[in-house]
Amino acid sequence: MFWYTVSAVILLIALRLKCPYIISQTKYMCRVALAVYRTTKYIKSKPFYTILDRFQDSVRKNPKKAFIRFLDQTYSYEQSDKESNKIARTLLKHADLHEGDTVALLLGNEPMFLWIWLGLAKIGCSVALLNHNIRSKSLLHCFTCCGANVLIAGADLQDAVEEVLPALREQGISIYILTEHVSSEGMTSLTDKIKQASDQPIPTDLRANVAFNTPAAYIYTSGTTGLPKAAVITHRRLWAMAFFQSICGVKSDDVIYVCLPLYHSSGFGLGFGGSVERGATIVLRSKFSSSQFWDDCRKYNVTVIQYIGETMRYLCNMPKCVSDQVHNVRMAIGNGIRPDIWRTFINRFGHVEIKEFYGSTEGTLGFLNYAGKIGAVGTVNSFHKKLYPYVFIKFDHEKEEPVRNADGFCIEVAKGETGLLVTRLTQKIEFSGYARDPKQTEKKKLHDVFEKGDVYFNTGDLFRTDRENFIYFQDRVGDTFRWKGENVSTNEVSDIMTLVPCIEEANVYGVTVPGFEGRIGMAAIILKKDHQFECDDVFNHVTSYLPVYARPRFIRIQSSLAVTCTFKQLKGRLVEEGFNPALITDPLFILDETVKSYRPLTHDTYESILDARFRL
Repeated sequence: MFWYTVSAVILLIALRLKCPYIISQTKYMCRVALAVYRTTKYIKSKPFYTILDRFQDSVRKNPKKAFIRFLDQTYSYEQSDKESNKIARTLLKHADLHEGDTVALLLGNEPMFLWIWLGLAKIGCSVALLNHNIRSKSLLHCFTCCGANVLIAGADLQDAVEEVLPALREQGISIYILTEHVSSEGMTSLTDKIKQASDQPIPTDLRANVAFNTPAAYIYTSGTTGLPKAAVITHRRLWAMAFFQSICGVKSDDVIYVCLPLYHSSGFGLGFGGSVERGATIVLRSKFSSSQFWDDCRKYNVTVIQYIGETMRYLCNMPKCVSDQVHNVRMAIGNGIRPDIWRTFINRFGHVEIKEFYGSTEGTLGFLNYAGKIGAVGTVNSFHKKLYPYVFIKFDHEKEEPVRNADGFCIEVAKGETGLLVTRLTQKIEFSGYARDPKQTEKKKLHDVFEKGDVYFNTGDLFRTDRENFIYFQDRVGDTFRWKGENVSTNEVSDIMTLVPCIEEANVYGVTVPGFEGRIGMAAIILKKDHQFECDDVFNHVTSYLPVYARPRFIRIQSSLAVTCTFKQLKGRLVEEGFNPALITDPLFILDETVKSYRPLTHDTYESILDARFRL
């Protein structure tokens, strides 16, 4: 018996040495298999088992368990259930909603956001999650493209609604503000009505026709061109997002810290949906605060945090403290962390499992770095690849399209070579597309990729794999850059900038800044004839019509813009040249918050940016 034990130990050690990630890989495969099994079970159930049903199961099993902790308030599963009942009854009575209707929600991170979604789900409605940073034309566009007939907005966002109120009233939209009283014509208060409503359960027959392919939410993505698009998040897709926490190893007794925006798929699908699926507790914060982050984690006994690359960098840049490792956080789930920040974070804040992943709001698959390999977003796994077929193909950057061979088919890249990620679409793996935008939906599909008749989803993202089969994100293709954790559409920013009286044309792109993730906005512009660059006017315009992350920080004034023969603006050279005044002879300006204007970008200012003395 002794020698059998010794032999088994030796065999395990040898196997571990040959396959160092076998334990983490086995756990991952088992968790994925369980998620697939449960999803299939839910789809086949009659009626379809939704995230809402999972929430109500938790209400019955653990009614007093904390569901949401926000500021100094704690709301149990039972309390949250009753609050959502009151919201559902209020909207049934006053908004005349019915199963299948869509409601647009313009609200920041607070418990009411989650209660409203739950309440609307109870009456079979879908919810369009509007980015509360957008304004004017973009806000109206986002509202219109989701097909909503009701808008609910926070009291602090009433001014944003009033900007587009005439257009909304023309469409006959019902507008509700989360306050006890409004004086503006065309708006109705909602908080006072919710307080008076009954908290009794909502009859399930009101949502009897909800199925796995019914929209649960619309989440907006910049995509690669144009204004934001409303990605259709079906109940099946929402389950896929929600199961991600369990695949990472989150448990029901974990406390999840959600400080990412709830209008994003990470905050809503992974944070909220994942916590409901696990039956866990959510610690909700209105927005990320690097100075309060660890205090919150200690105060609420947080065990799992969400991140984007920028948030991790902010935490690492905070002054060191003796209590840096005094916390119970065991896991961090997110994407976009740089290798150097990854190492710094672990060394400074202790052993925290970093679960770096790749995924997109409308995409059909994601990767998870379950092995903890610094810098990677996942691993090529035959089991995963069989469930969700994907391939990396050669991409022509000049033509901005996949490379095809003499037979017209795409070419898979070799290991170590950068390629475009495409995922195969089948009856079981569907791309739900964008609401009311069949043209953009079709643009995301690639046909006849490896054989006649096949269809693949084009992620628009470039990756490479190393010798150990780890996958590394490289870049995005198309007219989008990412800054402060947000995707920015260059075409949208360009359209906004050309509304300034002095600007004739604008070519917007993203440039890298040492020490920062993503790319910061820059615009090459040409001025109208006989016009000067009006620093104050341009500043006032971009700050009025663009969210902080989308505002061009640098402006380059040119006599003409470089374009292709089809008049497509060229960005490659501009991106490479960046914003160094020593290398660029064109006039350069920088957005300066301290003077509320654009001012000339001098060599000293440039150096202060590199030294991190100038705040971007």
